[in-house]
Amino acid sequence: MSTLYPFKFKTIYKDKIWGGDKVNTYLHKNFSPLPNCGETWEISGVKSDVSVVENGDLKGKSLADIVEEYRGELVGDKVYAHFGNTFPLLVKFIDANDDLSIQVHPNDELAKKRHNSFGKTEMWYVIQADPGSTLIAGFNQKVDEKIYLEKLNNGQLMDILNREDVNAGDVFFLPAGRVHTIGKGLLIAEIQQTSDITYRIYDFDRVDDHGNKRELHTEEALAALDYNVYPDYKTVYTPAVNEAVNVARCQYFTTNVLQFTQPTNRDYSAFDSFVIHVCVEGAYTLTSNDQSIEVKMGDCILIPATENYVELQTQTGFKILESYIE
Repeated sequence: MSTLYPFKFKTIYKDKIWGGDKVNTYLHKNFSPLPNCGETWEISGVKSDVSVVENGDLKGKSLADIVEEYRGELVGDKVYAHFGNTFPLLVKFIDANDDLSIQVHPNDELAKKRHNSFGKTEMWYVIQADPGSTLIAGFNQKVDEKIYLEKLNNGQLMDILNREDVNAGDVFFLPAGRVHTIGKGLLIAEIQQTSDITYRIYDFDRVDDHGNKRELHTEEALAALDYNVYPDYKTVYTPAVNEAVNVARCQYFTTNVLQFTQPTNRDYSAFDSFVIHVCVEGAYTLTSNDQSIEVKMGDCILIPATENYVELQTQTGFKILESYIE
């Protein structure tokens, strides 16, 4: 059995009707040209798109293979006991060259009942935002199913949705059930439960190259939606340099923003979990147990649960999203 080490995976590229080219021009990824690259999946245990190791002795192995082989050594004993051979998080970059559909995701209970799947709670970190960019998160007033359907059927859905102005560095936490969409001009890092279940509510009457509208899931969405209104949809946090700032904490993941202008060490010895680094700015060298990996903006690294300490060396500074399960 090979010794575990920090993993980098081959990027999975997704063509989307609303996608653009920022994953190439802004994140500087090299990929076979896609007409509209809307998403890249960087760490995925979704059965239809399982990530493949790109570096080290286990290069070519799938994430599913190494979870099954290494179990708690890779993901943490507590995490493995709960999730088994399914890696529990999915990490994406999303480039919205146009508005995404208005949508909602089911919670664990509904997703299990309908799809034998996990639900989908997620968070967004805005890497780059074109001037005037917005997104939708939640309702702007208390509604119920009847009011919601009236607005939807009368073409007035936008009247009851909460629209937010967006800038780079903004964070949004979206529990399952919250209606949402990513607006045109946004490049986002997304951390979510391992699930690909989306109920599309409205798609702005768009058609594909063949003149076909995308499928809507009006009935499915009714039981999934949280109709309540909340005081804050954008996460309030104070950015800080050379320290970790927590921006999300839930049963599915904890995420910190680490912005450093100098080398630092991270102590993970108290964690019974893997750790994921999503580099959203700058570059650094990650060293663990005398093994080093170069990390730059757009890279995502999976650090096994057995790695208790990592050193982050940098000359240019960096900003990363650090995620794990508590």
